[in-house]
Amino acid sequence: MAVVEPVIGLEVHAELNTESKLFCSCKNIFGAEPNTNVCPVCLGLPGTLPRLNRQACYYAVKMGQALNCEINMISRQDRKNYFYPDLPKAYQISQADIPVCGRGYLDILVDKEIRRIGITRIHIEEDAGKLLHDEATGGTLCDYNRCGVPLIEIVTEPDLRSPAEARIFLETVRAVLRYIGISDCKMQEGSIRCDVNVSVHEKGQPPGTRCELKNVNSFSAALRGIEYEIKRQTEIIADGGSVERETRRWDDKKGVSILMRSKENAQDYRFFPEPDLGLIVLDPEAVRQSKSELPELPDKKMIRYVKEHGLNSSEAFIIADSPEKAELYDECVSLEKCSCHSVANRIVGEITKYMNDTGRTIAETGITPENLCELCAAQEKGVISSSGSKTVLDELIIKGGNTEEIINRLGLVQNSDTGFLSELAGNIIALNEKSVNDYRNGKTNALGYLVGQAMKASGGKADPAKLRGILENKLKTEE
Repeated sequence: MAVVEPVIGLEVHAELNTESKLFCSCKNIFGAEPNTNVCPVCLGLPGTLPRLNRQACYYAVKMGQALNCEINMISRQDRKNYFYPDLPKAYQISQADIPVCGRGYLDILVDKEIRRIGITRIHIEEDAGKLLHDEATGGTLCDYNRCGVPLIEIVTEPDLRSPAEARIFLETVRAVLRYIGISDCKMQEGSIRCDVNVSVHEKGQPPGTRCELKNVNSFSAALRGIEYEIKRQTEIIADGGSVERETRRWDDKKGVSILMRSKENAQDYRFFPEPDLGLIVLDPEAVRQSKSELPELPDKKMIRYVKEHGLNSSEAFIIADSPEKAELYDECVSLEKCSCHSVANRIVGEITKYMNDTGRTIAETGITPENLCELCAAQEKGVISSSGSKTVLDELIIKGGNTEEIINRLGLVQNSDTGFLSELAGNIIALNEKSVNDYRNGKTNALGYLVGQAMKASGGKADPAKLRGILENKLKTEE
């Protein structure tokens, strides 16, 4: 069989963090008691009329601008008709032919290379309710609190070629949503979800038949689902079969996709213009204002960090993923007191670990661009060792303060005096005959042991780099 290539497209659904729902004044909040945050409008009772949430429209516009989309100054809403217990009206108000945002793109970094992923559209729509399957009774309960919550759906072109690319795209989109402040992106609360479209085909042949995966509730689950579906479809083709167009449910616990239904075509939803709502006509000045307020976005930051600063893709993502980390990094770099890599190592390492372990922000620590740069510069100049630097950083995080004062108070200044280090090296060689012989017999890892012994003897104050060089020279010349 020829080489098979996957083709992947994504539909990302992000809840917008407006105060109220899309078509009524019910609060847009998570965690309320079931069916307490509802009204006749979001319950779809007869005789009610929806009223569009203006803020949700401009949030969609802002995301479209962030993803380089064409903004449709006039768009409309449509009824998407289907029957399901979590949809009390038996239709969803969405957008079909004329979405608020048209074609755009997002650049992602894959192994330091830029991949441009096309955006087909971004449209606004209302969320459905939530079904709760009660194992005790074997029944299903409906919670309609989520009905009418405003969503944007970001639909990609089929431009992704691997699960890894899909993961990078999803993480970058999530970072963009956080930067522009229109969604909290809490996957555990369902604030961001995605459907996955996967097909496979032999290279050089027309695209294969795609299948859609539903019920993908985390990015890691999306990757597992894509990997499974690529394998399933490849095996079907290898056995001489043909892939059918289907909607499948991803069961992450079992690690399999399960047939839900044969895939509907657009006409199956019987789309038609929403008769109870007029056209969406955007204010040109509001659109211009929205674009002018966009910050430098994480996709641009990542590319800049890799191309201009020489960071690797992983470091660039961890820093750019958080506006707070990116601000700290950028301010440190602007001070020009130490290397970009030193700052990046601290932010990606100890600072990120502290934030993850405690749930605290950088603003809740004692870290400032000034004291972090002073710390990095002190290590680069050999004033303190790597272990001493970690000790100082721990204190800066918890208490803050002046880096130089902390180094002196804790007695962490390294001794780089050549005479002191030479004498120390001589003493260690004299006391460790076996390790010395091991090194001279080709066991080079014995040098690390000798350096460790010397550092211990110095109370951790010897300059390890200079000490290693002096030890190595003595071992080679003083036999």
